[in-house]
Amino acid sequence: MVATVLVGMLCAHLLCFSVMFLLISKRLQGKKMGMDFFAMGNLLLGLAYVLQLLEGGPAWSLMSVVNHTLTLASPVAYWLGAMRFFGQPVPLLRPLLALAVAYSVAQVLVQWSLGPVARYAMLSGMSALLFLIMAITVIYGVRTFAKDLHGEMVFFAVLISGICVLNALKFMKLLEGGLDALQMDRNFQLVFYIYMSFLATVLPPSIVWLILRRLTDELRGIAARAPMTQLLNRRGLKETLQLCFNARKTEAAYLLMLDVDHFKRINDTYGHQIGDAVLCHVAEVLRATARRGDLVSRLGGEEFVVICLDTDTQGVLHLAERLRLAVEKQALRISDSDQSLHCTVTIGVSQSFANKSALEDAMQQADTALYRGKASGRNRVELFQPADSHHPVQSMSSSTRQISPMI
Repeated sequence: MVATVLVGMLCAHLLCFSVMFLLISKRLQGKKMGMDFFAMGNLLLGLAYVLQLLEGGPAWSLMSVVNHTLTLASPVAYWLGAMRFFGQPVPLLRPLLALAVAYSVAQVLVQWSLGPVARYAMLSGMSALLFLIMAITVIYGVRTFAKDLHGEMVFFAVLISGICVLNALKFMKLLEGGLDALQMDRNFQLVFYIYMSFLATVLPPSIVWLILRRLTDELRGIAARAPMTQLLNRRGLKETLQLCFNARKTEAAYLLMLDVDHFKRINDTYGHQIGDAVLCHVAEVLRATARRGDLVSRLGGEEFVVICLDTDTQGVLHLAERLRLAVEKQALRISDSDQSLHCTVTIGVSQSFANKSALEDAMQQADTALYRGKASGRNRVELFQPADSHHPVQSMSSSTRQISPMI
């Protein structure tokens, strides 16, 4: 009686959360993040338990075959939903239909050749195998594609491992005790249904939490980037730099401030639409040329910033020259025209700094060096020197393309 009540409650949980997931997926519109797949998984499992209640016990019937097929299809739907959540464009109906046909045929063959115990054992064994693969994938994800969801993924791995173990135990009990092991009043079945009810109560809110977490992260990412170029804005630059300093030992960082030369002239000559295209072009060149781990940002207007980590003065000057040369060499083709537009940038380089609180000083230093470069002819790299220093500033000109003192 207790087990029957638990299964009834389990059906209600699964079907209600299936409707909730479907409603959420409708609200998400274009980017459903797997919520429609999770809704299908809950629906399949809920219907499987409804059929189990209607059966009343182990039996060989069409209802039993459908029950087993739905039970096995539900974790596959969850699996596909998880792939969708992490951005993989997988289909839903075709894999589920293929599984339904294949597993229904397998049930008939096993029932006729090995008997009912083997058919029920096959369901438990296949379920255990599926959940084992899911648990391993989740653990793998903690170290690869889901590093930002470390705590959540560990939590899911523990829950999935629990249902995997219970299905493996059910498989062994079926082989040892036959169909009697599936009687609703058995202690093992009671434990099994209690755990399933626990999962049905805990997992759906956890999935909703993941969706909210991902949406919040996306909103934070939108707020941290310039809409046109998709580079970090000033706020995003500060936040990301703080994360970089927190995640590693204190290392020297350098700030490069880049300004597109004669940008007003480009706007006046070609129009603001071409001016915007130039900014996007420069942003793409900087993104492609900067080293992995460097932070590329657009502060506003025609001004860009690159923060270089784990390097020295000589290294940052060579990187700055590489950026300058890449912008100079890569032309922008003007749409609806055979013309190509070449632009250049002047770059000011700050002294090294080792924490976020020194960022504003580094910006001021790079800005001072940048305007010295503008005054010296543009399309060059200037390294900031302390105001009280009488030594010449290091620079790279487009003519010599090597580091040389500039007066």
